[in-house]
Amino acid sequence: MMIAESLPSGMTERLACKVLNLCRNTVRSARRRLSFIGPRELPSRCRKDARQPKALNAHEQRQVLEVLNDESYCNQPPMQVYHNLLQQGRYLCSVSTMHRLLRKQNLQGERRAQRAPQSNLMPRLLATAPNQVWTWDIAKLPTRKRGEYLSLYVIMDLFSRYIVAWMLSRKENSALSSQLIDEAAQRYDILPGQLTLHQDRGVPMTAHCYLDLLCELAITASHSRPRVSNDNPMSEAQFKTLKYQPDYPRRFDNYDHAMRWCNDYVEWYNHEHHHSSLEGFTPEQVFTGRHLDVAQVRQAALDEAFTMHPERFSRGRPLVKLPPQEVAINPIPDDAEPSVTEQGVNFPTLQRAILKAI
Repeated sequence: MMIAESLPSGMTERLACKVLNLCRNTVRSARRRLSFIGPRELPSRCRKDARQPKALNAHEQRQVLEVLNDESYCNQPPMQVYHNLLQQGRYLCSVSTMHRLLRKQNLQGERRAQRAPQSNLMPRLLATAPNQVWTWDIAKLPTRKRGEYLSLYVIMDLFSRYIVAWMLSRKENSALSSQLIDEAAQRYDILPGQLTLHQDRGVPMTAHCYLDLLCELAITASHSRPRVSNDNPMSEAQFKTLKYQPDYPRRFDNYDHAMRWCNDYVEWYNHEHHHSSLEGFTPEQVFTGRHLDVAQVRQAALDEAFTMHPERFSRGRPLVKLPPQEVAINPIPDDAEPSVTEQGVNFPTLQRAILKAI
């Protein structure tokens, strides 16, 4: 930081400091210090190894660490230890010194025994036909009475997005969810081991009586990971479609009003809603397999239009797109090795894994 005494002609000290982005007072202080001590005799300002006269000696430091690691105080932060000792008439050191000694011994931070980080397996589900995987959830519908909500239970087929069963209730519990699952399984003649049922980790989905029913029906239970909001995307998307309807009331007058509206919505969603993820087919058409006949009607209309005005189709003869043959929740990446130990993997996924391994 030393500026030579002999500056170029016309160059002042102020201009030189401005060009070098230096403070004039700092330059003058350095000049005075160097002129008094000499350029090679600057004292070291490193205090890393310097002994502080007010610091605790080795015996006092050991004593403080013994107290902090004692059974009575090992689970307490230094501030609690400090005040507890002080009201007993004992003073060892300040709180900041306790923190400094703990940090030096790598004991700083949470001093209580901590649970190891949990690694929850990602649910991976694959459906290649209806009634292989169902997904369900519960939505809250507000009423005009402040703080009063109705619970809408909706079970949806993953492959076709068809609402196979639903129920509206004034309360939410595992008994109602068990009743709904039992009736839906009987209605669609679900065979043992045929179905995988996916849900989140709400109380009705994790109750013992509900899980016992799934075990009796031989239905595989799949749950979302804790504190993860996107492991049940199909049900969440369906509820968004419900609440974004133009005629969706902000609040329902009563139970009967909500029942009538939900009944109309389910009828529209299953039979009239042209689902974007199903290439414009309705859930009922894909669930029953009628989409193949509807696709022929659509293709005939496109062929007629192409015959009449082929110049309007720059990419050639248009073809009707069919719904995807596989629908998955958290699909396995193409560049990843398939794992058969993932939670919720059903038979089609196992079959794919075996074929890839062969």
